[in-house]
Amino acid sequence: MAKRSRVQIQGDEMKLLSELKKNANENLDTIAKHCGFSTQKTSKMKKQLESNGMIWGYSAIFDEEKTGTTHFMLMIKRTNEKLDEKTIDKICSIKLEELTEELGITIETSAYVHGEYDWVLTFTAENIITAKKFVEKLINLYPSGTKRITILQTLMFIRKHYILNPDRQNLKEFM
Repeated sequence: MAKRSRVQIQGDEMKLLSELKKNANENLDTIAKHCGFSTQKTSKMKKQLESNGMIWGYSAIFDEEKTGTTHFMLMIKRTNEKLDEKTIDKICSIKLEELTEELGITIETSAYVHGEYDWVLTFTAENIITAKKFVEKLINLYPSGTKRITILQTLMFIRKHYILNPDRQNLKEFM
């Protein structure tokens, strides 16, 4: 049997990742079929992608309204001041999770970005009041490094984590 080239292997990995993006919870046999692979090959590739860190983990997509929460986006612009080591360590540590836990907030995404803002967080909270309390606590945690914070409330997802919202027709209510 001929050895496969690195290009072929990467192509197969991209096929598998594409299928996992659509529904990582799908039966392995079905994923393999969609990729045109055997179940054994698919299982082996999936484990390899997990072990080399290409796949970080898996999560469920849920309807915030049905869980009694609201989704928000928080955009933070830093000052031009150089952050001290202690503040950088706070940002990199789990401190943010401790802060969110006491407010009942769940962080969905936290990203350092390039552009008008420097940091973008997406999270769920009970309501806008709780979200604003989170912003106040965040400012208190990093007082010298924040220039501007913008908070946005998500009204409706059309697509979330690669998946189209099955209720996307409800967007008409907002238009």
